[in-house]
Amino acid sequence: MDISVVVPLYNEVESLPELTAWIKRVMEDHGFSYEVILVDDGSTDGSWMVIENLKAVDPRITAVKFRRNYGKSAALNVGFAAAQGDVVITLDADLQDSPDEIPELYRRITEENVDLISGWKKQRYDPPTKTIPTKLFNAVTRNMSGIHNLHDFNCGLKAYKKEVVKNIEVYGEMHRYIPVIAKWAGFTRVEEQVVQHYPRKYGRTKFGPARFIKGFLDLLSIFFVGKFGKRPMHFFGAMGVISFLTGFFIAVWLIAEKLISIANQSPYRNVTEQPLFFFALVAILIGTQLFLTGFIAELVSRNSVDRNNYQIEKVI
Repeated sequence: MDISVVVPLYNEVESLPELTAWIKRVMEDHGFSYEVILVDDGSTDGSWMVIENLKAVDPRITAVKFRRNYGKSAALNVGFAAAQGDVVITLDADLQDSPDEIPELYRRITEENVDLISGWKKQRYDPPTKTIPTKLFNAVTRNMSGIHNLHDFNCGLKAYKKEVVKNIEVYGEMHRYIPVIAKWAGFTRVEEQVVQHYPRKYGRTKFGPARFIKGFLDLLSIFFVGKFGKRPMHFFGAMGVISFLTGFFIAVWLIAEKLISIANQSPYRNVTEQPLFFFALVAILIGTQLFLTGFIAELVSRNSVDRNNYQIEKVI
């Protein structure tokens, strides 16, 4: 199979017939063998009924329905697991991403041997309350990840080699940083393509202001896991050793100072009367705790078996 199109959706009942027809037209015009995977993230507006009707007339549609709303990352992760195509395309269900971009994305993945192509909505039709924070997050992500050639990490329109989606894990709000996750997984050929962005035709956006806080926290998580996910002791242990040794040497210095004063019969203060002593004591305790945290984290080392265990109601 040439292409798997993965579409996460939540309350997009009006756009689904138009979107699937658009995808079908593009695929047939270019002679692609394909499948469309619709992941209903707990819609409450009748989207699933529309999907069932679409499935009844087009066997190339596969659909998954969550019992409740888990978020876009969960929907993408399940869609990636189900994808069988050599190239996987993701796009949003709100008709703001154009399926007409798919042939060029497919060509670049297959001919240029690119691991991942992220769309860049160079001209956007979103309000400033969305575009300005997005530019800020993109700038921060570029600096923290080292992927300096991407302008829009969060664009829903992306293309992947099959190997990429089968070897990455998306959870929380980390769909915004899939290029970063792919890079940390060893897929370093990440490129960009300018894509057409359309104004929203139906409904309203499903993302509120809280997405910025969640996105920033997940960026920190990705940075930490990418650097130390397989070796947490290198992070916590190093910090713990530095803190412990700092406190230890301060305590030794204070004790030595007192002993020298006693030997020289000079006036001195008790060690426990000096503020530095309590600083040293705290540093030793924090250092010990950090070291133990690193040891426990090393044992756990991301072995959770149910982080992506979602309750799926139906698969058709």
